[in-house]
Amino acid sequence: MRRLAYVTEIAETTSDARGPRVHRAWWVAGVSCLAIIAAGTFTTMSGLLVDPLHTEFDWSRGTIGIAVSVNMVLYGLAAPFAAALMDKVGIRRVIAGALLIIAAGSSLTTIMTSSWQLVLFWGFLVGLGCGSVTMVFAATVANRWFVKRRGLVTGLLTAASVFGQFVFLPVLSSIIDHYQWRPAIMTIALTALIVVPFVWLLLRDHPADVGITAFGAREFAPKPSPVRGVARRTVRVLGTSVRTMPFWLLALTFAICGATTNGIMWSHFAPAAHDHGMPMTVAASMLAMIGIFNVVGTISSGWLTDRVDPRRLLCIFFALRGVSLLLLPILMTSTVQPQMIAFVILFGILDVATVPPTIALCREFYGEDSAIVFGWINASHQVGAGLMAFLGGVARDTTGSYTVVWIVAGSLCEAAALIALTIVRRTSSAGVLRTPQKSPDRGPF
Repeated sequence: MRRLAYVTEIAETTSDARGPRVHRAWWVAGVSCLAIIAAGTFTTMSGLLVDPLHTEFDWSRGTIGIAVSVNMVLYGLAAPFAAALMDKVGIRRVIAGALLIIAAGSSLTTIMTSSWQLVLFWGFLVGLGCGSVTMVFAATVANRWFVKRRGLVTGLLTAASVFGQFVFLPVLSSIIDHYQWRPAIMTIALTALIVVPFVWLLLRDHPADVGITAFGAREFAPKPSPVRGVARRTVRVLGTSVRTMPFWLLALTFAICGATTNGIMWSHFAPAAHDHGMPMTVAASMLAMIGIFNVVGTISSGWLTDRVDPRRLLCIFFALRGVSLLLLPILMTSTVQPQMIAFVILFGILDVATVPPTIALCREFYGEDSAIVFGWINASHQVGAGLMAFLGGVARDTTGSYTVVWIVAGSLCEAAALIALTIVRRTSSAGVLRTPQKSPDRGPF
């Protein structure tokens, strides 16, 4: 392994000296995509485990839900701390360590015998690992390695997460149907493990590590010194950013984003379609199609973010998403009709398209701390998702249908579209909203 790493370093030096045709930043983006895909696959796996675990261990769905909830909470809370840790020990160590934690936690799940082990292995370990390889990782890579095409790269990396979440869902479901749940978990655990060597050999923390400039940069930038006090810095960034209005506006819109995507589609689309007579396997296929069009929408959103005011993009994306959700109750049928295909395409394009503009706005307002701030804003996304997942089920039990859920979700999106327009663009006279950059290891915490 050391010899291979040494050869890789020599190849990098030689290639850089001659002026490589493909900038090293794109190789970093490529291996980052692999890591994000590997981690993203675990996100939707939880839903496939509920029935098999209930059948084999006779655990209640509420008991299993505790582990899933712990997983989701840590997925959101780990992100800002992971972003700060990347500034201290580097991207490569954090991502490689996170993938190893994911592989270990998921592998241990296959030999568990008690429900508390499910909470520890799947809830804590897998949730912690996946939370470290999220969109804050994408934001950090884009900020460090790219000056031009940041929006496009953010879209590509976000699309990788969606690809891992949805596209492999039918494959894993098929493995569970034919070989039970343990082989499915081991498949994705081995996938995460296989990606680790690629991360260690190809991923670098900063362009200065290989003696080059970031993509699109005109001047060489030295690598910043490691930032100490990870936990204190993460909490301090939160304490400073919550005193600014853009943070609350972005957190509110992203919470609505989570409520109207993860919270409603992952938890309620399939049972809602089943209420109208659509087979569950067909509904799951619709979700997979949404995942495919997510890739198109997110990459396009990243490209547009480099060219259009992110606030306007957020307004348009939320407004169109709201219209699609308001129309969904009249589109539901027992079979797949053209109007349902149209909804899947439109919603898929809009589903995660809000991420690149949100990251761009965080970068505009909070500078070098933008990845940490986005991590906290992403936590609001998970809170919104969790609330909608819970309240949507309550509404279904109370009213006997999901109609009110779609109406509320669509209305929230229209409200988010208006909120996005109220985010004031930062100017030189508007004051600096960036969090303090000096003495990161000191502070009130």
